[in-house]
Amino acid sequence: MDLKNLIRLSDDEILEGSFGIEWESLRVKSDGRLALSPHPSVFGDKLTNPFITTDFSESQIEIITPTFDSIEEAFDTFSLLSDIVNSYLPDDEYLWFQSIPCILPYANQIPIAQYSKEGANSQKYRENLACKYGVKKQMISGVHFNFSFSDEFIEKLYGASDSNLSFRLFKDEIYLKITRNYLRYCWLIIYLTGCSIGSHKSFSADCIHLMDAKDEYGSFYSTQGPSFRNASCGYKNLKDLYPSYTTVDEFARDVNDFIENGDLSEAKELYTQIRLKPKNPQDLLNSLKEDGIEYIEVRTLDINPFYKCGLVEHDMKFLHLFLIYMLVKGESNYVDWQKEANINVERTAEKAYDENMRLLKDGEEITLKQWASDLINEMYGMCEVLEISGFDTLKLMHDRILDDELTYGKRMLKLIEKEGYINAHMKLSINNKETSKALMDEIDIDECSKLKKYLPIALVGN
Repeated sequence: MDLKNLIRLSDDEILEGSFGIEWESLRVKSDGRLALSPHPSVFGDKLTNPFITTDFSESQIEIITPTFDSIEEAFDTFSLLSDIVNSYLPDDEYLWFQSIPCILPYANQIPIAQYSKEGANSQKYRENLACKYGVKKQMISGVHFNFSFSDEFIEKLYGASDSNLSFRLFKDEIYLKITRNYLRYCWLIIYLTGCSIGSHKSFSADCIHLMDAKDEYGSFYSTQGPSFRNASCGYKNLKDLYPSYTTVDEFARDVNDFIENGDLSEAKELYTQIRLKPKNPQDLLNSLKEDGIEYIEVRTLDINPFYKCGLVEHDMKFLHLFLIYMLVKGESNYVDWQKEANINVERTAEKAYDENMRLLKDGEEITLKQWASDLINEMYGMCEVLEISGFDTLKLMHDRILDDELTYGKRMLKLIEKEGYINAHMKLSINNKETSKALMDEIDIDECSKLKKYLPIALVGN
């Protein structure tokens, strides 16, 4: 996609889109141990509540927003839903504001999400994952950012292009190019937003072995890397799987081959930093081939412990700009780009703060700060040429590149060194719950249309 086609559009048209957020978090007790109680009844049936459900475990709440036409509205609604969840949890339970788990019991005591007869397939799928990957790895949590351009935006790009593709294939190619480039450069998102640097001893030995420090309370942490959720010990497929992203048909063919070879049980078991999402998720591959790509799901973000909903709006705004940049940025023809991208993800996640660490750029070594600065500078240029807002957001990110003490991971490191992994996170979790409850107490439901709309649905079991 050439910049010249976007220049013809207004800044509002370029920034139009559909935005949604999915967020997972464990429920914990005040001592940092996993809450083993059932999914709170106040939120009703996890199969029918559209906003508040569970992910893998009965102890793992998931918040899902509707889609909105702006990041601001999506974020505000997500923040409100998180306040609702925090406020209506039992008094002795808290959300765990960290992607790497809290203190876990023995694996056979971790409750897999329970479903009625209508959800039998969902429960069976989770049981199979537990056998294949281990229950504890399933407890890793994160933030997913769902995005699509407006159809009007894509139609205008299509009209301005000289493409011989049909409109549907043209639309697919937009999302395929973003996906290919995102996989190449998502190491930057890991550096800028990563905040999973520690682990309690009850979690996973392969993560602990990568960490270079320990506290006095039975936990370990790293002084070198920002995101062990995205590290080699994170929740990943048992082997590296690199499907083609050249066309939807080739992608579907390769994923189907992975299933036939026994590498995957079904298509949604392919764990990648970004996903192609179809119109019908129940028939993923066929829907992609027949209907095309509906939207993309970015899966890189760690939970941010420093904010009451685990996410910062500026980071969402940067991610939006980054996806636009992924559309206009040229692609190299380096053959092993997916393998190299995976190496860069793991090196950044585990060693980003090590000045001796090098990333690979088409087979050649480069420092993270040099490459990251180059990318941010190109984004500045893109915003200037397209006359779209974002300079303040880009400056914040560039400051994190110039000084890693400003990153979430380094901020978390200081807290863990002072208070320990569990203690530091429990203080944040307790504070976030108190903040949410105070905000909810101040709201008059009759005067707040958003709360009046969402509260009865979220608290369907109340």
